Amino acid sequence: MNQPTLNSGGGFFRARIDLSYDGTNFSGWGKQRDQRTVQGEVESALFTLFQQNLETTVAGRTDAGVHATGQVFHVDLPDIDQGDLVYRLNRILSDEIRIKSVQKVSSDFHARFGALRRHYIYKIIDGNRAIDPLKRFDIAPWYRELDIEKMNKAAEMLIGERDFFSFARFRENSTTIRDLQRFTFSRDESGLITAEISADAFLYNMVRSLIGAMVYIGEGRFPVDWAREVLERKERPSDSIVFPARGLTFVGVDYPEDSQLAARVAKTMALRKSNNDADEQDDE
Repeated sequence: MNQPTLNSGGGFFRARIDLSYDGTNFSGWGKQRDQRTVQGEVESALFTLFQQNLETTVAGRTDAGVHATGQVFHVDLPDIDQGDLVYRLNRILSDEIRIKSVQKVSSDFHARFGALRRHYIYKIIDGNRAIDPLKRFDIAPWYRELDIEKMNKAAEMLIGERDFFSFARFRENSTTIRDLQRFTFSRDESGLITAEISADAFLYNMVRSLIGAMVYIGEGRFPVDWAREVLERKERPSDSIVFPARGLTFVGVDYPEDSQLAARVAKTMALRKSNNDADEQDDE
């Protein structure tokens, strides 16, 4: 549904907005003073349409240079007729950001706390192969050949609810326990390697650190069980393990049925509180 009915007497309605963006020239999703961010651009466009400040809440807060094809945020919009919001917002926004849909949803919908899981992909060209110039913004190069069979074996050892302290930037008063639900690598006929990784939520730099660990295993620098052992010992590898943002794309987020939204939000908020989690957003 791309055009909500906006005539219910001057109140507000909750909108779920799906979007994609090229993160190359943005300092991530979250607003920062004197920095160009996706949230800043989106909220500026909303102000232009509605002439008031409207705060957005995103499903997964992406870091500088990270892209998205399946990002979701919610915002409470004035219930006044602004016509086709998708068209009007895209006319205001730069071509680096595209609104895909606007849906009128229940007030129980919460883009962040209602999410069941987030999905990312990471793209790599190995063996010092050349990257097509038109694809250079979302593929990371690697100079050595990679054995994806070893990488898949290593990745499988990390599946489940675990403490990912070793593969994330530390943030005080934040839990580092996450449920990693999918982590696989595949290679297409052109040689492009694509990692697919899904979890209930991600920590800051978690995906790119895990990718780096798998690459080091895939090139033979470490044995297959190295990443699992690092995780279990709660060691922190060098920051050089964090792979470039350009290869990472947020591709989707799953939500429960409408009837289960309120319960999911309550459960997530209670879990965060019990863990004394001060992290404002899940970052990548």
